[in-house]
Amino acid sequence: MSITKKKITNRLYVVSLLLLVIIFSIVFKIIDLQFFKGDYYISISEKREFKNIEIPANRGNIYSDSGKLLASSVPKYDIRFDALAPSDSNFNKYVDLLASELAIYFKESPEKYSNKLRQARKDKNRYLLIARNLGYLDFKKFKNFPMFNLGGFRGGFITEQYTKRDYPIGGIAQRTVGYERYDDFGNAMRPGLDGAFGPKYLKGENGIRFSQKIGLGQWKPVLDYNEKEPRDGYDLHTTLNIEIQDLAHHALLRQLEYYEAEHGSVVVMETKTGEIKAISNLGRTSEGKYYEKLNYAVGESHEPGSTFKLMAMVRALEDKVIDTSDIVDTKNGILSFYGRKVRDSKKGGYGKISAARAFEVSSNTALVQIINDNYQDEPEKFVEGLFDMQINKPLDLPILGEGEPIFTHPSDKINWDGLDLPWMAFGYGISLTPLQTLTFYNAIANDGVMVKPRFIKEVKHFDQVIEKFDTEIISNSICSQETIDKVKNMMKNVVEKKHGTAHNIYSENFSMAGKTGTCQTEYWKSSGLYISSFAGYFPADNPKYSCIVVIHKPDKKKGYYGNVVAAPVFKEIAQKIYSNIPDVETYDEIKFEIKEEKINQEFISNLENMIMPDISGYELMDIIPLIENAGCQVIIEGNGNRVKQLTKPGTKLKKGQTVKINLI
Repeated sequence: MSITKKKITNRLYVVSLLLLVIIFSIVFKIIDLQFFKGDYYISISEKREFKNIEIPANRGNIYSDSGKLLASSVPKYDIRFDALAPSDSNFNKYVDLLASELAIYFKESPEKYSNKLRQARKDKNRYLLIARNLGYLDFKKFKNFPMFNLGGFRGGFITEQYTKRDYPIGGIAQRTVGYERYDDFGNAMRPGLDGAFGPKYLKGENGIRFSQKIGLGQWKPVLDYNEKEPRDGYDLHTTLNIEIQDLAHHALLRQLEYYEAEHGSVVVMETKTGEIKAISNLGRTSEGKYYEKLNYAVGESHEPGSTFKLMAMVRALEDKVIDTSDIVDTKNGILSFYGRKVRDSKKGGYGKISAARAFEVSSNTALVQIINDNYQDEPEKFVEGLFDMQINKPLDLPILGEGEPIFTHPSDKINWDGLDLPWMAFGYGISLTPLQTLTFYNAIANDGVMVKPRFIKEVKHFDQVIEKFDTEIISNSICSQETIDKVKNMMKNVVEKKHGTAHNIYSENFSMAGKTGTCQTEYWKSSGLYISSFAGYFPADNPKYSCIVVIHKPDKKKGYYGNVVAAPVFKEIAQKIYSNIPDVETYDEIKFEIKEEKINQEFISNLENMIMPDISGYELMDIIPLIENAGCQVIIEGNGNRVKQLTKPGTKLKKGQTVKINLI
């Protein structure tokens, strides 16, 4: 028995010791938490229950050269209800009144919303979803509903604001203005100006709102005000002109559709300033439709073909290895180099013609002889001369993705061969983007001053100018005035003189100058693929605008030469711009008439009451956001510049209704 008692006693000692250890551990932990780690764990708890939620700032607007909206951030709102916030007396007093207002808005029974609100209070729901994606006008309505008008603490009204990017002109110039899309990880991706100037100017500064966690992934604002108010982004005022952009887009589109081309681009530049007034890039879908697929004008570097003959001729004239009156024998229209043939488009060639005439009829054999015969012993002189005119350098544009100019230099012993010099003379074996080619043509129009293409005029915050973008000069003189005068005359004759390659677009009413281009592309795949182009400026004697049209892979059966595929687009743009110039010869500043018409209070009041206002006389980009904020969908029909009202003023509107607007 004594042995058994001793074992029991020992076990009691062990148990007691363990209990003492546990007690001391608990006491130590309490002391440690209370005096050493308490603040740390309290902060963790608070972080789990409370945190600062970022409030996205409204992204800055993008405007045309006349102040019309190209891109805007439209505020949107989600409305939720904290069913425990109102006191019993306030809840009972206003719940049915609130249910009645919600029923009217959503066109459902008041009983449904009364039951929904009462059930939310019974379930202690502090984050009941009431409405999503409201425009500002509807948000104001909800804010004034019974009970909601008591605010967040007393009325349980919870607002979650976010912004949606809106582009009033739709897909026109989309690749240049930009658009909003998201990658697989939810990150916003914005090409064009919206992306290029976003981080520095458009983005703004996000605000902060102190919020409390009330459920799985749900955070309710604790205060009725923000800890830090968001600062809206600055506004970009671009060089783009809505009217010129619209006509360039549709002129290109019609030609692409007729010739069933793969893609094309148009750029219109103001001669003196380098301001880009229009830039359109349209690519074809598998269904045969066209949209702003890629920014071909900025990013697609390709062989320019005969439009490069201007650069070659300028270099030859500047080096005085040829003069415009010198005679060149086109050799029956065929030349051979190392087994490769150069052909003129005219069978049998042009016979013996002057260098100027060779340019005007775009004789390949003549230009090849001019360059090859005079530079074959020192090809680096020709290539370095081209480089002196800055055509081998990128334009350093703000828009990402500019294509690189590609030239082979005679010092490159691996890639340079006997074909490079003659082929370069008529635009093969090199690559330029349409905008890089246009920049050179614009320099000729600008009497040798090469200016950098410019998309932005200034950055503003309301009326305050944050930064101004002036004209940048790339080169004060790409060549002598003597050479400029000679090539200007030849380019004018391309259009005006009989048998000039672009004589088909000649008009007695207005003057144009330029150069056609027809270039085989992907010739290793097929012999029937071409790039048709035309680059030039207008008026011919006092240039205001330069323009390039490039169309890839037109249907060969319908036509593929630059004069029939690309040049008519150039003419249509020039003709319509001319119609807006009071006096071409003396008018120094070309501007389209801008109708200043402000949205008045009656217009807004109608929409607040869901009544269709009178939209005649207003600009399309001004009225679209307001109508959409009222909860309606806008559909645009037609291709004109003037708004025609289809839904009569005074018509009662409904949420989700489609409002059609015709452009004439």
